[in-house]
Amino acid sequence: MEKKVEKKDVAKAYERYSRKFTPKPAYFSNGLKAFLVGGSLCTAARLASDLLIKRGVREEDAPIYVTIGIIALAQLLTGLGVFDTIAQFSGAGVIVPISGFANSMVAPAIEYKKEGPILGVGAKLFSIAGPVLVCGITASTIIGVIYWLIGLL
Repeated sequence: MEKKVEKKDVAKAYERYSRKFTPKPAYFSNGLKAFLVGGSLCTAARLASDLLIKRGVREEDAPIYVTIGIIALAQLLTGLGVFDTIAQFSGAGVIVPISGFANSMVAPAIEYKKEGPILGVGAKLFSIAGPVLVCGITASTIIGVIYWLIGLL
């Protein structure tokens, strides 16, 4: 019994000791950075969409082109090694939108490019996206079947 008490005391003492060296998260500044960068990204996307509409692109198609552009830009920045720097600064500002998903697809592929185009890049390209796509497609199929069955009633 006495050894258990000693182990608890040692664990608590270590926890107190380690707290001295654990950085305190700056919630407000992290949230502000994410808001400003994410908001700027959304504002730029809206401006690009409006510009496309003014140039003759249909209103329904403009957001699709902008989304493709954001994905391509995130993939390019990931390939150049810049996306991680931006993400480290802004946090959820670029990770949560679709740009974060594009980054999560490309980053493992780049990491394994030395393994070759098929076994390296090709195999790792879908290591993150694969489960997400399977889950999304499966859920939408189930919901679609339920919706169809309700329509039959």
